Amino acid sequence: MEEGNITIIMASLSTLSPSHLTNLTHSILSISHHHRRRLATVLSSPTLFSLTLRHLLSLSLPDKTHLIANHLLSLLHPLLIHRKHHSSSTVTMKLRDLDAVVLLLFLCETHQLHPDVLEASADNWREILGNTYSNTMLTNNSGLWTCDAGILMPYIETLVRCKRFVDIMGGYNHLRRRDQKEGYEVPAARAAVVALRAVEVFNAAASNAGEVECVICKEEMSEGRDVCEMPCQHVFHWKCILPWLSKKNTCPFCRFQLPTDDVFSEIQRLWEILVKTSELHVA
Repeated sequence: MEEGNITIIMASLSTLSPSHLTNLTHSILSISHHHRRRLATVLSSPTLFSLTLRHLLSLSLPDKTHLIANHLLSLLHPLLIHRKHHSSSTVTMKLRDLDAVVLLLFLCETHQLHPDVLEASADNWREILGNTYSNTMLTNNSGLWTCDAGILMPYIETLVRCKRFVDIMGGYNHLRRRDQKEGYEVPAARAAVVALRAVEVFNAAASNAGEVECVICKEEMSEGRDVCEMPCQHVFHWKCILPWLSKKNTCPFCRFQLPTDDVFSEIQRLWEILVKTSELHVA
């Protein structure tokens, strides 16, 4: 599963122009440095480590799933920022949550590589993890991080691990929340709705687009009237589209998806964009 997801991401990235890929690499390098600095800060401070670990232990499994899902969303965003019609806002995590998730991921990574290490008393974890972190940083600084692949691959591998966990745990919880109903819909994000354009209807333009009526109410659009234009360029009466988007994040005409505030649905939306762009590489 993880190899397939890495292939999808790499295929999608291969469709970027050299300038966009360079900008993406710089963005990811900055994000990765920020995450490593936060982890180093947590491991260097006995008080902060104790508070962060206590916060992690207090979280239920669904809360941990939601924490990782939000982190995954923040990792997906830079990969799609140059894509057409991508209008998701930057995900900002609280510092406390960021510290918790980078520590949780590092605990998981350490356990995977050295299963016996964390069998020691939790009082010794900070020292053990600090030594592991230092050894990891010395290995990474041996030259690998001087090339684009060395910057992108650790980031992508972290993203894929988070997605695998969310697919297993978050997907199950999401299905339960839907009551397993088909055709489940989520409202569009408020920020996405506020950002929609108002355009004036011209008969000629409407004729060229093949649209002479609002497909929601089936009434003809009056020339000179301000209407709502979706990113897919389909237009609707404001009085019709706003109630629609309060329940569904899709265009009534073509099913184009606007961003949503539901973290699991937003992850799925962004992942589908990645899959579609990766198919362009195959084609």
